[in-house]
Amino acid sequence: MASHRRPPQPGLVRAGRVTVLSAAAAAAAVTSALPAGAASHDSPADVRSKVEGLYEQAEQATQQFDAAREAEARLRGELDALRGESARTQQKVNDLRDSLGRVAGEQYRDGGIDPTLALLLTSDPGGYLDRAADLDRIASERAGQLRQLRAAQRVLDQERREAAGKLAELTRTRTELGAHKRTVLGKLGEARRLLGTLTAAQQASVGLGRADDGRTAFGGAVPDLPDLPAASGRAAEAVAAVRAALGMPYSWGSTGPTAFDCSGLMYWAYQHAGITLPRTSQEQLHAGQHVPLAEARPGDLVIYRGDASHVGMYVGGGKVIHAPYPGARVRYDPVNMLPVDAVVRP
Repeated sequence: MASHRRPPQPGLVRAGRVTVLSAAAAAAAVTSALPAGAASHDSPADVRSKVEGLYEQAEQATQQFDAAREAEARLRGELDALRGESARTQQKVNDLRDSLGRVAGEQYRDGGIDPTLALLLTSDPGGYLDRAADLDRIASERAGQLRQLRAAQRVLDQERREAAGKLAELTRTRTELGAHKRTVLGKLGEARRLLGTLTAAQQASVGLGRADDGRTAFGGAVPDLPDLPAASGRAAEAVAAVRAALGMPYSWGSTGPTAFDCSGLMYWAYQHAGITLPRTSQEQLHAGQHVPLAEARPGDLVIYRGDASHVGMYVGGGKVIHAPYPGARVRYDPVNMLPVDAVVRP
């Protein structure tokens, strides 16, 4: 069942740019690979800042990848539908030509070349029909069939042009998919190399990965949340689903059931409630009514950063559940862990 989308409402409270990360991390934006060996001179704090920046860039590219993959699936379906229509139209053209051919053949055996036969023999039937000015010489029944044939041929030509356009668009989308995938893998690979310059103890102190996962069902106790009712029965079902995903690993491009990226987790949770959200966090920003952060209820989507590149689900008590970043698992975090862009109630 599709979700009911309503336009954003005024009065959105934008949270202060409070974050559980350091101020340096919030400002970090690594845009190019480091020279070989440079990372060895970075302190653990520097490594954390750079890795957080890389994770943010990887998440942005992941959302672009998700959008491109969604577009690819849509284009594939549209292309298949067009090909099916073209096949049916081609069969109609073939049937009309066969019918006209039989009539023309009979007339030819009786003597004379009928314009219908000339149509069948020409290499450009459309051009021939456009040049034909005197259909009165053709029996009225065959004249109607010829008009049908010309109309069907034009429909077929249009469907073929549309299919060619869809195919070209699909090819471009697949190229974009590859580019986004390379970007994600490049950023994650660079982050792994940076983390690899730290000792095990330093990695634990940096806390990017499983060592920082004490807020999952696997690594720690579930927080004692206040009994705040969800915004709706379906929102309550989505909350139950997202809590069941605690401890599952982050995996970019994934929508479950055993691994998720941030928007994939929201998509999966609401599917359990019978609501189909858009696939990406940028699209989920517009998937319902906007409410002030102070009025957030369990089941609301919390969209982060000005580019809406991250999303979590509010579950009460000032907490969200989200899929944080590669190497981490689905977990609880404070709602103000990152700059809040919007709170959306599907």
